[in-house]
Amino acid sequence: MHDTANTPMPLLTTGQREQLLANGRQSGRDHVPVVKFFNPVGIGTWLATELDADGDILFGLAQLNDAPELGSFSLEELATLELPFGMHIERDLFFTGVFPISAYAEAARETGNITAAIRILSNAARARRGEGT
Repeated sequence: MHDTANTPMPLLTTGQREQLLANGRQSGRDHVPVVKFFNPVGIGTWLATELDADGDILFGLAQLNDAPELGSFSLEELATLELPFGMHIERDLFFTGVFPISAYAEAARETGNITAAIRILSNAARARRGEGT
């Protein structure tokens, strides 16, 4: 049995790391988020679109306490952050970005919350594909 409290899941798969690095080499574009991270025991949500060549600095949309903001954050800091109960920041295994980061940022500013923005945009994507009607 896997002890998740003592062995955190890797924050990035190899494919995600490669896509983030490729996006980072094309910095300044409105990329679709590659990965979502979240705090399983409190506040904190991050959507990442790019990774610098140094392998540490991510770019994307982040929300800690206040309004969601576009900016940079450290993969190493996310990976080593120790949370209560031995928990760690986790990667959302079910997240798939479908719109550019600017759409998530706009929806998050309107709703005040990245999670609500993801729900709204996921519903819009399903409606656009004709699902759920």
